[in-house]
Amino acid sequence: MNQAKQKDQAKAASTRPATHAMREALRLIGGFWPLTLFATVMGCIGGFSTAWLLAAVNDGLHEAGGVSERTAWAFAGLCALTVGGNLIAGLANSVVGQKVIAALRKDISSRIVCAPLAAIEQHRVHRLLATLNGDIDTISVFTFSFSSYAIAFALTLGCIVYLLLLSPVLFGLAAFAIVAGLLMARWARSRWNTYYDQVRDAQDDLQKQYRSITEGAKELRMNRGRRRRVYDAQLGGAIDMISQLKTKAMSLYWLHESTSSVLFFVVIGLMVALQHRLGVASSVVSGFVIVLLYVKGPVQQLSSALPALGQAQVSFRRIAELSAEFANREPDLLIDAPVAALPEFERIALRGASYAFPSPSGASGFALGPVDLEVRRGEIIFIVGENGCGKTTLIKLLLGLYAPQDGELLLNGEPVRHDRVDSYRQLFSAVFADYYLFDDFVTNDPGDVQRAREALERLEIAHKVRVEDGAFSTTDLSTGQRKRLALVQAMLEARPIIMLDEWAADQDPTFRRVFYREFLPELKQMGKTIIAISHDDRFFDAADRIVRVRDGKIVDVSDERSDRPVQVA
Repeated sequence: MNQAKQKDQAKAASTRPATHAMREALRLIGGFWPLTLFATVMGCIGGFSTAWLLAAVNDGLHEAGGVSERTAWAFAGLCALTVGGNLIAGLANSVVGQKVIAALRKDISSRIVCAPLAAIEQHRVHRLLATLNGDIDTISVFTFSFSSYAIAFALTLGCIVYLLLLSPVLFGLAAFAIVAGLLMARWARSRWNTYYDQVRDAQDDLQKQYRSITEGAKELRMNRGRRRRVYDAQLGGAIDMISQLKTKAMSLYWLHESTSSVLFFVVIGLMVALQHRLGVASSVVSGFVIVLLYVKGPVQQLSSALPALGQAQVSFRRIAELSAEFANREPDLLIDAPVAALPEFERIALRGASYAFPSPSGASGFALGPVDLEVRRGEIIFIVGENGCGKTTLIKLLLGLYAPQDGELLLNGEPVRHDRVDSYRQLFSAVFADYYLFDDFVTNDPGDVQRAREALERLEIAHKVRVEDGAFSTTDLSTGQRKRLALVQAMLEARPIIMLDEWAADQDPTFRRVFYREFLPELKQMGKTIIAISHDDRFFDAADRIVRVRDGKIVDVSDERSDRPVQVA
């Protein structure tokens, strides 16, 4: 099974558009390029100074009469230049690296915040988490070490220049090993990237299984067979696949590292053995060997960076893919501008609106519409129908969360423009069936604290929840009580329209009756418009109108006050 998954993942990886890691890194550096350039220059100075320092040491070892004062001062100056250059380069690159990571996190978060809701829903949560956590952390680790890689590269380059000037003959012999090592590194890197592409796919699956064992904890304890399957086959399979792929990648790295070391020592051995035949002085050979032995450390450091670079390249590509998927941003969602006054609301309507979901299997997905519906100010509307008939999709169209693919959304008879849809949404407070409960409430009105306390009392949860510093003391409540707290949030927003998606489904019978017979009428008396999805047919008479949905169509709209249908689709 694991081999089949690996083949599928390798095939999927091969079909993805290539994203060059260096190009993405340059894009992310953006406005930080002056500091990056300064750090790079200082790193190069430190690296070349180190090579020059080695040359000074070699010259001092062969000076007649011992080390001269000039050589001693040169040694001291080069030491200071080497240490200072490396220190400045390391600090500057660390600052740039953290600024890049912060900018990257903000950029991805803003794309998610501003993406159309449909794009968020189509993108799996575990994939988002893998990118927000795993991919960014991978790049963060790489950027943290980038300064040391830059210094190692500058030092290696400086040593190569010095070796070339010291003895072109010996450098020609060493060049063979250098070229062979570069070719091996290029081949190894391509293999590493293949492995890490598959690792990254497996990490998506691992995030999914982590959600299974946390969010599905109750269900797993109730079903022994599923528990063993999730742990052994699904979670264990993802963990084992990541382990196997990383083992292959690191085995390849150590094989490459060992082969490079063999080539390195063979070159040194040939230099010592052939120095007389090549006509090279012993002082030149000793200097060449000293520099080669010293530069082996930076070369190994650069070699060790190749797997990290491969992982970073894969992460860069995944982030680029996510950015491309969320490139269609809603306008002005994060612009810090004065809050515009809410538009006057008399009626909202859908006219010939339809929305169809794509199906990943190629079959036709669920489609709603075309539908026509008008909601008037101050009325209570219940939307009813069987599960999966399109009630929630209809609600999302009314709230402006989905844009109609055909037809239009109207406010007071005028189409809601794309650039005004966010202002339109501010007419609504909503408690969805799959709501997210924030523990704080956004307010600048001191009176909201008192209103929150009164609402907690009214909804019979004040004994468990308090208001402290503009936030609720806890959200650790039962499902029904959490929904009551979500309703408190909605009421504090003081919007003219309240949407409740099966809000009463998790309430006890007594409170359910209070909700329909007392609470909804009170909200209506306050001037609120209520749109509620409901299955409580015993309380349908609490609504002014009932909108019945079946198979993606509005089949009728009944006036419950007169018990007569007023519209039939």
